Amino acid sequence: MPPRIRLRIARQECLPPLRSESLRSSQCSYATAAAAAAAAATTPAPSISQMTSPIYPTSRHSSAQPPSHRPPEFRRSQLLRSYVSLLQSTPLILIFQHNNLKAVEWTAIRRELALAMRKLDQSMMADGRESGAVGTGVKLQIIQTKIFEPALRIAEFYKPPPRSSPRALRNMTIPSEKEDPTLTHALSESAYNAVLKKKGRHPLTPLLTGSLALLTLPTVSPQYLKAALQILAPEKPGFPAPTRKANPGYWDPAVQDGLKKLMLLGARVEGKVFDMDGTRWVGGIDGGMEGLRAQLVYMLQGFGAGITGALESASRSLYFTMESRRHMLEGEGKPIDAGGDAPKRE
Repeated sequence: MPPRIRLRIARQECLPPLRSESLRSSQCSYATAAAAAAAAATTPAPSISQMTSPIYPTSRHSSAQPPSHRPPEFRRSQLLRSYVSLLQSTPLILIFQHNNLKAVEWTAIRRELALAMRKLDQSMMADGRESGAVGTGVKLQIIQTKIFEPALRIAEFYKPPPRSSPRALRNMTIPSEKEDPTLTHALSESAYNAVLKKKGRHPLTPLLTGSLALLTLPTVSPQYLKAALQILAPEKPGFPAPTRKANPGYWDPAVQDGLKKLMLLGARVEGKVFDMDGTRWVGGIDGGMEGLRAQLVYMLQGFGAGITGALESASRSLYFTMESRRHMLEGEGKPIDAGGDAPKRE
């Protein structure tokens, strides 16, 4: 049989825990009330702009992955985004057509291009004409033509509309998240619909066939463009290739075999399309951008001098005519009336 426990002992053992629990609960409630009072006392009141501004609608999707028309998990979608970003951020792009270049040939061509850019960086920094190393940002990459063409249309023709006010968005009925007007990224529904009817209308569209490669330059610099053309598309007399003595690595068989399969098609400079001759004209500007600015200043000064001469020519000719007439009358010895007319002969 189990041992018997007296009721008094059981009551005495049960009383202390009840008192401690009640004491703890009272202490916790007091601490909670004190914390709430302190928070209410230290929390500042909202500003007038916060009270008067409307409440933005709650987003139904993550900001890191908004809904898109094209599935973002595919590689083609990410390539489209990267091409759009490249077109929007790069002011100078050269388009080349390549024909089955080997990996060894690509490596050799990129090596010689990087070497030429590095030498130009050093010479430009020694002369103090450039603030930073532009040659490190020059890249030669292969693209997928079928993805680059819609990316070009998005970069050129898609202009996101201004953001609507939160009150207008609150009253607007949106059928699906993909049709949300606030989504204006490259993979959005609005970007797809905006450039759907623009297919084939860009001037570069006829060139976007076959295997293509892009040479991207971070700035519009005729010096760097000329150095790149001397490596990738040399042409005498304006863009001669490096000599064997100056750069023996350029004449390696891998480099020369690769350059034979590489052909310049055109360029995109500050959103403008240039053909081969126009691209070489940009690279052949004497003195680079500084020389172009000097030519522009000289041209404007010439226009100003011409306009000034044209305006002064009429008054100058009238002055010379009147002076010659006065000298002629003084030479004949005939006085002039107050009205300016000579006396008539009888």
